[in-house]
Amino acid sequence: MFGRWLQRQWFQRRLSPALWLLLPFFLPLHAVFVLVSNRRRRTARVVRLPVPVIVVGNLIVGGAGKTPLTLAVVRALGERGFRPGIVSRGYGRQGDALMAVDAMAEAKIVGDEPLLLARRAACPVWVGKKRVDAARALLVASPEVDVIVCDDGLQHYALGRDVALAVFDRRGTGNGWCLPLGPLRESLERLATVDAVIGNECDVSALAAGKPAFSMHLQAATFVRLGKAAQRCSAADLAGKTLHAVAGIGDPQRFFDTLAALGLHCVTHPFPDHHAYVAADLDFGPDAVLLMTEKDAVKCAGLVTGEAWCLPVEAIVPPALIDLIVEKVRGRPIA
Repeated sequence: MFGRWLQRQWFQRRLSPALWLLLPFFLPLHAVFVLVSNRRRRTARVVRLPVPVIVVGNLIVGGAGKTPLTLAVVRALGERGFRPGIVSRGYGRQGDALMAVDAMAEAKIVGDEPLLLARRAACPVWVGKKRVDAARALLVASPEVDVIVCDDGLQHYALGRDVALAVFDRRGTGNGWCLPLGPLRESLERLATVDAVIGNECDVSALAAGKPAFSMHLQAATFVRLGKAAQRCSAADLAGKTLHAVAGIGDPQRFFDTLAALGLHCVTHPFPDHHAYVAADLDFGPDAVLLMTEKDAVKCAGLVTGEAWCLPVEAIVPPALIDLIVEKVRGRPIA
């Protein structure tokens, strides 16, 4: 509960009155966080892999659209003749085991985002606490892979990268402070070291500070029935039903707004990012029809007894962004 309240304070344009009151307690923690973060980055022993590495990350806590962008980059690379592989930490999963992600795995074992990637991307996916180890294991298991895409990991400094992408959504940088006074994992000066800044349905040209800036948007597909992937429906098919929408993503309201734009009137239920659902979270009565994100669906299929649908999305990115990535990948020095 406190965490959700704190996030509401973070994503205001300036330091909220409540955070001003907490300043004597949080300011020392903020100073320590910034000091440790900077030290980790300066002292990290960078490991270069024998293939190019693309990191899709962000500066704020929570999701900003990294996973859809990762899927779009992987798809575009495949269309350009590359054979990509994906690595991730698998945030929120049980344990830190290094493993390949099978499309039939459990989200609690491999993580919700890696499982979604394994189901959607036509390439190998590995998870590990240390992305370097995950990437090395992937290359041993799949030697045909010629480029690694890391979903998240901008702050995993040990992994050498040839392309670094920073993604922001409409929440921007919040109040502009680093943790715990604000949502930033690193100060905004970090953007000087990335190769491109991408806005997820927002304009990031002012943030990019001279770096290439691009915009992407998420395009909703048709709804997919949980447990019956072959069954699809449109928003019109759901009109008039008692709809309950759940979302455990970085910005749940973004999903609810998407549903509203489709003409659907829902009772909304936001949850924290990477929420570990239990059946009681999804019990809204016998007449309820559940709508959820694809990321939530990989965790909820076995918990829902009634009618439930997820809404897959595709990140639509400008060709110029892919051109930039390919140019840097092809121009990397031989490791």
